[in-house]
Amino acid sequence: MSIKALDGKRFAEMVIQGANYLSLNAKYVDALNVFPVPDGDTGTNMNLSITSGAKEVKNNVQEHIGKVGAALSKGLLMGARGNSGVILSQLFRGFSKAIEQKATINGHEFAAALHSGVETAYKAVMKPVEGTILTVAKDSANKAVQIATNEENIITIMEEVVREAKASLDRTPDLLPVLKEVGVVDSGGQGLVFVYEGFLAELKGEKLPDSPSALPKMEELVSAEHHKNVHSFMNTEDIEYGYCTEFMVKFESDKLSEKPFSEETFRQDLSKYGDSLLVIADEELVKVHIHSEQPGDCLSYGQRYGTLINMKIENMREQHSNLVDTPLVSETGNRTKKQLEYGIITVSMGSGIADLFRSIGAHAVIEGGQTMNPSTEDIVKAMNEINAKKIIILPNNKNIIMAAQQAAEMTDYEAIVIPSKTVPQGMSALLAFNPGTGLAQNEAGMTEALQHVKTGQITFAVRDTSIDGLEIEKDDFMGIAEGKIIVKNKDKVQSAKDLLAKMIDEDSEILTILKGEDASEDDVEAIASFIAEEFDDIEIEVHDGKQPLYAFIFAIE
Repeated sequence: MSIKALDGKRFAEMVIQGANYLSLNAKYVDALNVFPVPDGDTGTNMNLSITSGAKEVKNNVQEHIGKVGAALSKGLLMGARGNSGVILSQLFRGFSKAIEQKATINGHEFAAALHSGVETAYKAVMKPVEGTILTVAKDSANKAVQIATNEENIITIMEEVVREAKASLDRTPDLLPVLKEVGVVDSGGQGLVFVYEGFLAELKGEKLPDSPSALPKMEELVSAEHHKNVHSFMNTEDIEYGYCTEFMVKFESDKLSEKPFSEETFRQDLSKYGDSLLVIADEELVKVHIHSEQPGDCLSYGQRYGTLINMKIENMREQHSNLVDTPLVSETGNRTKKQLEYGIITVSMGSGIADLFRSIGAHAVIEGGQTMNPSTEDIVKAMNEINAKKIIILPNNKNIIMAAQQAAEMTDYEAIVIPSKTVPQGMSALLAFNPGTGLAQNEAGMTEALQHVKTGQITFAVRDTSIDGLEIEKDDFMGIAEGKIIVKNKDKVQSAKDLLAKMIDEDSEILTILKGEDASEDDVEAIASFIAEEFDDIEIEVHDGKQPLYAFIFAIE
């Protein structure tokens, strides 16, 4: 069987089949987590993301493959959850951009589109780390380009894509130390392999298994914990450029005839002038946001393509604003008429933690975190519900940061993301918020505050494993300090005591205990008594966080 031209209807079926096969195996991917905590959700995130894309495709099935690709990109963008979901959305955003003008594509164009998707995904990550889904996508796309040089059959090209994706997946432990340590492969890459296997099955007219893959044994596990490594490279950089510059260019045909507009070229050229660059374009205009030391140069460059409109330049070093103290939302949920200067969005699980965030200044709390990361669309909706000029987002989870950043970039709000990875970090950042200063100053101050608190967590193991020198058995209570398991015990309270004994030092002054659903008042009292006896100069605060999965969350300042 040979397919030399791919149209929109066939591609739509590929997407639906790929989404269905990943959905069938989402629990398999969820189980592939080196850390035995009960919140490995790579499969869930990728499933929800691509399901959103497939839903949009189902509503836009047509012959024109470019239009089907645009629908897929839109659905994925709005449904993207977690790091893996955001990266998946970027892979197919680049793919769809490459075919947007084409009614059908041949094998060479199919391979080129896969390669374009990889380029877009790599650009979405501040400092890409090899050994992740990115590597699997890159290696398989490169193979597609190589094969398509002499091969016209798209089925043959896709067979090689799947074969290389699996081979690349097997090589991921050689690229990431955390994977090599326990001899496993990467979870996001496995999710992508499931999608590609669905693509291939549809092209070949084959039926995939209708039952999920058997949950893997430990030696077969794929690690979702690589995202810890990814995000260790993805913290928001300190702002180096003093002028927040925003403008729009309304295209002029005579100028475009001399210098045709390319969004990628436009973005690349402007990136030389600063950072925090956002470029959004359609057929009529392009919108730009950039932090630069030479705003005039940015404007002059934009004029090459048309007329400048809606210009705004602010000196971020001297910017001062006052926060209107009127509450954002009334108790009945109605938006207030008066617009706030600032609106703060935070993410948490547990009604007690949500109430705590509201009490210290959050205007909107999105329910989410472990096991259920909010999507880009969820965050955009929260931004729209806040009647504020400037928005600050606190993800409070390493796997939500990319979705938050994507949400911030796709709206017209002045929005920043403080890369908080834990609830204690989110609280520390929120307490550092200063309504009397500008967005740039708050970004610097709140990001700095993340370094002033240490996070400890007590949760239970969902499987036997060996990691970082610890032999952990299912149902052990693990003590996690700053994302690393350092103690384990059969007893919940003893595990908490052992963890705190290792985390508290001579610089520690305050211990905040957030009690989870699975902890009792007696448990809290036992821990407090231990602290009083062993660290009598430590001040203790206790809040009923009501969070699931984590018996205790500790903040040490």
